[in-house]
Amino acid sequence: MLKSSALRAACGPGVIEGYASLFGVVDMAGDTVVPGAFRDSLKQRATGEIRMLFQHDPGEPVGVWTEIREDRRGLFVRGKLIPGVARAHELHALLQAGAIDGLSIGFKTVRARHERRNGVRLLEKIDLWEISVVTFPLLPQARVRPGRPEVRAGPPADLSPGRPATRRCVIARRGASQYLLARKIGRAAHQLTTTQI
Repeated sequence: MLKSSALRAACGPGVIEGYASLFGVVDMAGDTVVPGAFRDSLKQRATGEIRMLFQHDPGEPVGVWTEIREDRRGLFVRGKLIPGVARAHELHALLQAGAIDGLSIGFKTVRARHERRNGVRLLEKIDLWEISVVTFPLLPQARVRPGRPEVRAGPPADLSPGRPATRRCVIARRGASQYLLARKIGRAAHQLTTTQI
């Protein structure tokens, strides 16, 4: 399964950070992740074993994650694109230009339940396999912002919609076709990754 979230480029060239999942936010597949869902997986699998991919393609590793942790907002991640990898170089340019700006997770559902009142599926336990930079994330709030070449101390900036530190999700209002296309592509990737796992 694939889920997406807020991401931003920060702390110098090739370094990216953000939220790979936001707790309590319903995505376009009707799923929401609950706090603590990643806890067991992060204990069992080292940060370096969770791959950084491009578009959920196992043949396209583009970097390494150096920090993955849960906090009150969701799953915070920090990593670095690998110099010398052609796709990573291209991805860095795309991120800087704002041509690609999503973050999405590939995982196996361990435990989930449905809410009767609204049909939302609550993901209570997740086995996290990889985190990708993507074009069409399932979570509309998931966007990237080019960072500045600086090293910051303290907690990450507030990436919630409407804050200066983030670029708001833009689903074109020129018609529903682009939204439906993004949703169709997202669901196709969702099914593909579930099958691979």
